[in-house]
Formats: sequence, C-alpha cells, structure tokens
Amino acid sequence: MAKILSVVSRAGLARVLDPVAAALLRAGVTPNAVTVAGTVGVLVGALGFATRGHLTIALVIVTVSCFTDLIDGSMARQRGITNKFGALLDSSMDRIADGAIFGAIAYYYATQHELRPVAAALLCLLTGQVVSYVKARAEGLGFTCNVGIIERAERLIGIGIGGLLWTFHVPDGLEIVMWLLAALSIVTIGQRIGTVYRQAHAPERASAQAPAK
Repeated sequence: MAKILSVVSRAGLARVLDPVAAALLRAGVTPNAVTVAGTVGVLVGALGFATRGHLTIALVIVTVSCFTDLIDGSMARQRGITNKFGALLDSSMDRIADGAIFGAIAYYYATQHELRPVAAALLCLLTGQVVSYVKARAEGLGFTCNVGIIERAERLIGIGIGGLLWTFHVPDGLEIVMWLLAALSIVTIGQRIGTVYRQAHAPERASAQAPAK
C-alpha cells in the first residue's frame, strides 16, 4: 500500500511540479543546486526546529524541502541529460537528510529522557541507511536489487504520518510509526540480501543441474 501511495503521489505532484522545474531551468538554476537547496531545507527543519520539539514546524519545512527530490529529477529529464555526478550528489544528499531527520527526533526525545523513542529513531536511522547501502553495493557488484517492502519514499511518508500523529497529540503515535518503519526496513534488508544471494548462487545451481556429458 505504501508503494502504491508513493507512486500515486509522485504522479500527481509531477503535474504540479513539472512547470516549476521548467521555470527554474529558464532562470538558469541547475538540478544540482536544487538538490543541495532541498537538503539545506531539511537540515533547517530537522536541526533548527525538530531538535527543540517544534515538530509541526519541522514537518512542514521538511515536507516542502523533500519536494526537491521530484523537482531536480524533472529538471534533469527536461534537459534530456543523464549526469552521473548528479546521481551521486542526489544519493549523498538523501543520506544526509535522512540522518538529520531521525537524528533530530532522537535528540529531542533524549532531551525529554524518553529512551524508547530514542531507540526507535536510531534504529530507523541505522536500518534506513543499510537499506540504501545494500542496494547501492549490490548494483555496484553487477546484481539487480530493486526489491523491498519499504524504500526512502515510504520511510518519508511514514515519518510524515508520525509527525501528524504527534501534532494531533495521539499518544505514542510517532514512536509506534518509527518502530514499524524500523521493522519494515529490517525486512527489506533481508529481502535485498536474499535476492542478491540467489543471483550470486544461480550459476552454481545451474551447473549442478546440468546433465553430465
């Protein structure tokens, strides 16, 4: 359901944000500049507001900043270019933004001496980074690894829902969402490692099953 929601939301937002991307290109703004600006926005929301408990303001700033993930991609497509450096920059900025979001939440709960949410946030931070790393490492080794129940888009949607629950004073709502995200991320790590394992051992199985000549 989360994947379907993310695909539908991306398709809908693209119709709104594509003209924005076109306007930025006409103004001479590069996709890389938009990528960095989006990350700076996330850092402002997470470190400037979430760490002090202003989670509602942080949620708004981070959500708006995350739209740059769609805008910079649309800008690159409209320019008709594939830039490997741009892809590297985008992935690197994503890792920084994710770390800031969950790190800021962990810091805030630590100041409130609530250790369970701290553990949940740190586990989300760790597993989210590993989910992305396993895919990148697998593809770097020549495997395909486009599997998993939860990816970055779903994590961001999930933490956004958690932020809304916190805003409306739902007891332990944000903490429950984080534990769920961490559990789903662990499942995704297992799915990706399992997929690569099967690909890596496929030649061995094929040779073992081949008839002797």
